[in-house]
Amino acid sequence: MLRACLTLSVLIFASTLQPSRCRAELSLSAVFGDSMVLQRDRPIHIWGTTTPGTEVKVTLAAQSASAKSDESGRFDVELSAMPAGGPHELTIAADETRTMKDVLIGEVWLCSGQSNMQWPVAAANDADLETLTANFPNLRLITVPNLGTQEPQTSFEGKWESCTPKTAAQFSAVGYFFGRQLHQTLGVPVGLIDNAWGGSSCEAWVKRDALAADEKYAPLLKHWDDLAAKSNFDDQLAKWQAKMNEWRKTKQGDAPRRPQDALAGQHRPANLYNGCLKPVIGYTIRGAIWYQGESNAGRAEQYGELFPLMIQSWRDEWNLGDFSFYWVQLADFMQEKSEPGDSSWAELREAQTKTMTQLPGTGEAVILNLGEASDIHPKNKQDVGKRLARWALAKDYGYEVPYHSPTFSAMEVKEGHAVLTFDHVGGGLDTFDVTSPLGFTIAAEDKKFVRAEAKIIDKTHVEVWSDEVASPVSVRYAWADNPICNLQSTDGLPATPFRSDDWPGVTAGKVAP
Repeated sequence: MLRACLTLSVLIFASTLQPSRCRAELSLSAVFGDSMVLQRDRPIHIWGTTTPGTEVKVTLAAQSASAKSDESGRFDVELSAMPAGGPHELTIAADETRTMKDVLIGEVWLCSGQSNMQWPVAAANDADLETLTANFPNLRLITVPNLGTQEPQTSFEGKWESCTPKTAAQFSAVGYFFGRQLHQTLGVPVGLIDNAWGGSSCEAWVKRDALAADEKYAPLLKHWDDLAAKSNFDDQLAKWQAKMNEWRKTKQGDAPRRPQDALAGQHRPANLYNGCLKPVIGYTIRGAIWYQGESNAGRAEQYGELFPLMIQSWRDEWNLGDFSFYWVQLADFMQEKSEPGDSSWAELREAQTKTMTQLPGTGEAVILNLGEASDIHPKNKQDVGKRLARWALAKDYGYEVPYHSPTFSAMEVKEGHAVLTFDHVGGGLDTFDVTSPLGFTIAAEDKKFVRAEAKIIDKTHVEVWSDEVASPVSVRYAWADNPICNLQSTDGLPATPFRSDDWPGVTAGKVAP
């Protein structure tokens, strides 16, 4: 008996010296699942983790491909491009096998930004009628929950669902109206990934390395690093809990507000890149639509470089080349002003517009006529989605539809009058509501702007002047938070706000919150 016990002990001890043969669970991002839409006509990228050194086989319809997981367990498999269609089954076989059903092949778009992208169909114009008709079985929706973290995430809590009145109601309104237009026009399945977070700052969507590589963002990173060094959220939470306990005894007055951890929020650099974007980076898409900028208006000059950096860093990591990236320019907001002046929102709009000249495959939906003075969340999301869809239909799918708002090209001064040239005028320049163009201001070298008179000369030219300015040096159009303006193309697309000067604005030099 003693010998048997000793033998058993030796065997147990010896087994602890052998290398572990435990198998890792097959792990995938939640973006892979039943009812998903995979991008047509492009190689399909499938990734995940399993036991290191495991052969992983992926099968979709009649094709399959294999790859071996690396020493960390990561595998990447590429399937050949497929035409639109389905439903199919996709099977991933490794240490275990996972099968996803009702998989469609079609068009996939990412819908990102802050609250105006997050704003749901249920809060848009005609929400009751819109939700009643939201029955599109081949329009598929998935939402990534809000998570702010410095740790890159590999998955999230979410799943693909067919578009129904119930699922559409809480989905991004801009995303839904954009996707619905594509779905109805193209006649193919469309998949929409919504990962927007209200109030988010652009820098939160950029990975830390990309910001740290450029010295100009050092003050921004230092601001947050200093905050992290001195923050003690646990202490704040404990103090709040103590106040809550006291309040529960008396129930007098308002309950103390729970503190928010800024370090886990939507403004800290890289937080949303890690928490909301990273889990879907690599999923084959056609492109992205974006509605954000309000939170960066106070640093609009910086946004002129930060926004293109964000787009390029996404493209670099996605490894799909210069995939299409279309955004919404900030709407008109706040009270109208009787006299010309500076505007951080106008500067932010300018930064957005300039991005089109810095990066290929980009486009801007101008919505200066869709905003609301007293509501930062204008409810007309239908026309916003349509203007974005025009860009995609024209540039990605070859439809001959008007898509580009008129843009300022050049200025020439003749006898005290400024003659402006515009590009992308479609059928020609036009005005809305009244015949005379509204929204122009003019200044001499003293930089004092006054309201100007204007008239359309021909399809591409506008003449601007003021009796108060004999020698004009600069002309601006719609340069205000909420400008009174009416220049457009005959196609009804509003002219893009602009200034002909490059004088320092009110956000010049502002690099941190």
